[in-house]
Amino acid sequence: MAVTMSTPPPLALADRPTLRRPPARPLSTVGKIFGYVTLVVAAVAILVPFYWMAMSSLKTNNEVFTVPIKWLPTQAQWHNYVDIFTKANMATWLRNTLLLSVAVTFLQVLTGSFAAYGFSKVRFPGRDLLFLVYIGTIAVPWQAYMIPQFILFSKLHLSNTLWSIIALQAFGAFGVFLMKQFYDTVPEELSEAARIDGLSEYGIWRRIMLPLSVPALASLTLLTFVTTWNDYLGPLIYLRNPDLFTVQLGLSTFISQYNAEFALIMTGSVISVLPIAIIFLLGQRYFIEGIATSGLKG
Repeated sequence: MAVTMSTPPPLALADRPTLRRPPARPLSTVGKIFGYVTLVVAAVAILVPFYWMAMSSLKTNNEVFTVPIKWLPTQAQWHNYVDIFTKANMATWLRNTLLLSVAVTFLQVLTGSFAAYGFSKVRFPGRDLLFLVYIGTIAVPWQAYMIPQFILFSKLHLSNTLWSIIALQAFGAFGVFLMKQFYDTVPEELSEAARIDGLSEYGIWRRIMLPLSVPALASLTLLTFVTTWNDYLGPLIYLRNPDLFTVQLGLSTFISQYNAEFALIMTGSVISVLPIAIIFLLGQRYFIEGIATSGLKG
C-alpha cells in the first residue's frame, strides 16, 4: 500500500507571520546631533584664528592687540597689502616659493608614481624587501641626517642655491607608498592585457596607470605642494642669499626687522596662507577621493 504525502495548504495572507522592523533608536538621532555639533565647534575653532588674522591685516598697529578683541577694523586699511610689497621683498619671496613648490611637486609626483608602479606591477627579485626598506625611511626623522646631508650638498656646491631645496625634496618615500596603495587596487588583468598587446612597462604606466590614478595623483600633488610651500627649516639651512628667500623665511626676517608692524606682519601671513587655501578649496574633492581609494585593497 503506497503512502502518499500530502502538502499542507498554504497559509492565508492574514495567518502569515509579519516581519516587524525594530523601532528606531532615539540615541542614533542624538548621536548624529552631537556629531554635527562637535564638527561645527571644531570648524569654528579652526577658522576663528584665520578670521582674526585676516581682519588684523586690515587694522592699524594699535588695533591688532586691543583688549577686548576687536573682531572688525574701525576702518579697513587696504593699503597694508601695498605696503607689505614696498617695505619687504614679498614679490621675490613669492616667486621663489612658487618656483620651488611647482618644481618639487612635479618631480615628486613623477618619481613617486613611476617608482610605485615598479613596486606594484613589476616582479623582480627582492622587490618586497626593497620596498620595505625604502618605506622604512619615513620613520627616520630628517634631523637625524640633516648635518651629513648639508655637508654633502656643500661638497657638491649646491648650498645657497634653489637646486639644493629641489634636490632635497624631489624624492619622497611617502609619495611612493601612497601611489603603490592605489596601484594595488588596479586589476592585474589590465597590465597583462597591455603586455600581450605589445605595450612596454613605461607605456603601461603612462597610458593606463596614470589616467586611472588621477585622484591619487591629485592627493599627492596637494600634499607635496603644501609641504614645500610651508617649509621653513630647509630654506633656513640652505639659503643665505636674501634674493633666494622663500616666503616663510622672508617673513621671519621681516618680523625681526619690523617687530612693531603688527598689521603688516598679519598681512604677510594672509598672503602666505591664501594660495594654499585656494588650492585646497579647488582640489578638496580629488584630495578626499584619492586618500579614500588609496587605502582600499582590490
